[in-house]
Amino acid sequence: MSLNTRVAELTEKHRKLERKIAEERSRPSADVSRINKSKHEKLKLKDELERLASPTRH
Repeated sequence: MSLNTRVAELTEKHRKLERKIAEERSRPSADVSRINKSKHEKLKLKDELERLASPTRH
């Protein structure tokens, strides 16, 4: 898998999680644990994207 393909895949997953968080927050009885889990996953994706973008990737 090329780097560009991987970045595009991770970016799309990040967007989906953002929408999922917004949808959950808009519910009258939002599940805080679901929101926190999604936020954690989103942060991991962001970290991975930053790692891939750094010139000294590991």
